[in-house]
Amino acid sequence: MSETLADASSPGPVRIRLGEAERELPAGSSVADVVQLLGHAPEAVSTAVNGEFVARAARAARRLADGDQVLLFQPIVGG
Repeated sequence: MSETLADASSPGPVRIRLGEAERELPAGSSVADVVQLLGHAPEAVSTAVNGEFVARAARAARRLADGDQVLLFQPIVGG
């Protein structure tokens, strides 16, 4: 069976590490998608990708790539 041009250019899934587990997500997934997928309220968690903090306002624009390490954690408040 031959592969069509559309099939060849269609992006495959993205494989990330979420904490200690591997996850497969659709191509083009963002940090905001991960937060929603896990059922968290956006303001209830902080996020980091590959050790770099991702601000809430930047989550939708931060697309994930194969091998990215995603961390969701509760923010610490106080002084």
